[in-house]
Amino acid sequence: MKTVNLRHIQIGAGHPLVFILGPCVVEGEKMTMKIAEQLAQMSRKLHFPLIFKASYDKANRSSSQSFRGLGAKKGLEIIQKVGKEFNLPVITDIHSADEATLAAEYCDCLQIPAFLCRQTDLLLAAAKTGRLINIKKGQFLAPGDMKNVVEKMKEGGNKKLLLTERGSTFGYHNLVVDMRGLSIMRDLGFPVIMDATHAVQLPGAGGDKSTGQAQFAPLIARAAVAAGVDGLFIETHPDPSKALSDGPNMIPLKNLSSLIVQLQSIHEIVHH
Repeated sequence: MKTVNLRHIQIGAGHPLVFILGPCVVEGEKMTMKIAEQLAQMSRKLHFPLIFKASYDKANRSSSQSFRGLGAKKGLEIIQKVGKEFNLPVITDIHSADEATLAAEYCDCLQIPAFLCRQTDLLLAAAKTGRLINIKKGQFLAPGDMKNVVEKMKEGGNKKLLLTERGSTFGYHNLVVDMRGLSIMRDLGFPVIMDATHAVQLPGAGGDKSTGQAQFAPLIARAAVAAGVDGLFIETHPDPSKALSDGPNMIPLKNLSSLIVQLQSIHEIVHH
């Protein structure tokens, strides 16, 4: 399997478990910097590679009245500030080909949302930036179908890829994670990440918003590490009940350290 390099971080077989952590959306500079500072301290204390994640725009909210962000320029400047002040690689979602070029000026990595993983123009635009690209598997795709997504990226000249599992649609308002899919996607030749918090989301279950079952996110994370994933994607917030997006499936920041220690231990057992 190909190892992907990002600054000082190596992701893939034989390397430490990488963590993509942060709030769902940039709620404001003060809150974002506060979360980033605590995550950076946690990374140094527990010795794990960290990629800071935050979205500058949430273009796929259930309701047009839901909070989307602070605007592209302001949101991206805050994310970039996190990277500079804490010496962390940063990642954000993009939703259009134009956004790929813009976000690449501020971020080390670009993320393709699950809903958009088959959008050819978006994938090719992301590939052309030369950035590391994290592609979330659509809830509507079988794991093996990600081979077509990978081929599009290769055609675009970019082999710096991460593939992320975030559950598959199971009836209405529900997702399930098929652990076999993690192995199937790893066989495509790129590191695989488990999105433990979106996997416990209940899409649209709140009528004009999604809800979630955050209590199961640690379970999904532990199972995925035991299955051999290369990293975890976890959204976190000091008070998920007050988060402006995806609070119901977030892991509280205060609970994150103990979970990471567990995940590191499982990873150590699996790979030694």
